[in-house]
Amino acid sequence: MRLLKLKANGQFSLTNDIVGDVPRYAILSHTWGADNKEVTFKDLEEGTGERKAGYTKIRFCGKQADNDGLEYFWVDTCCINKPNHTELSEAITSMYRWYRDAAKCYVYLPDVSTGNHNNDDQSQQTWESAFQKCRWFIRGWTLQELLAPASVEFFSREGERLGDKKSLEQQIYKITGIPPGALRGNPLSNFSIDERMSWAAKRETKRKEDKAYSLQGIFNVYMPILYGEGNNAFSRLIDEIEKTSKHQSLALSPALFSKHKDELNHQEGRASAS
Repeated sequence: MRLLKLKANGQFSLTNDIVGDVPRYAILSHTWGADNKEVTFKDLEEGTGERKAGYTKIRFCGKQADNDGLEYFWVDTCCINKPNHTELSEAITSMYRWYRDAAKCYVYLPDVSTGNHNNDDQSQQTWESAFQKCRWFIRGWTLQELLAPASVEFFSREGERLGDKKSLEQQIYKITGIPPGALRGNPLSNFSIDERMSWAAKRETKRKEDKAYSLQGIFNVYMPILYGEGNNAFSRLIDEIEKTSKHQSLALSPALFSKHKDELNHQEGRASAS
């Protein structure tokens, strides 16, 4: 696991790959913008990251980590050397655990603004409306980023704290349908396979395969990462769940698979039309 380390001057640098004892760290949860706007591992190596729009949320995460007394933090856009397929595969497989083990998880919401209102009540009503519609709640990878960490805090694009998983529990439940028990950290195995599948049903991913890969931690299964396999990834996910969950009924799994396959094809069709 490679982390970002804060320097005394407020800048940060990448650590070497940490094997063994990992220091306490904060972790960023966000939605990706255009690929050419996000700061990559190569950008940080070459010192060109500050030129990109995505640098704003990295700087935010580092500043917030510092406020919370954390020297290290992790951001997926630049802490993984994605052209290295072995490293990418390991990162995807480890992602749920990395979010679970983080001391703090900061959710950065660029489509939620606290605005500048004289009336605090008006300001809250404004961001709460945007919060309910924000893109973060419909992305595939953010499901595990909501459930895995014990501490999840939400921030507006101005970097203002909106609340955490506990204080916003009812709003999150209404938006996602995820019951309070799951949000509070009850073991996910307490919830049926069908129920957990329903939490992901309306979420979207850029790559069809990620629809399955992003659910590995939710079902505590592991499978090889094979980009290019398309909808077969979801079929393999169901197979892995069946192997590890013999005590739970999977009678509805064909219907679930069909439902997700239809959604994946729909996403593919929209992408082709755009």
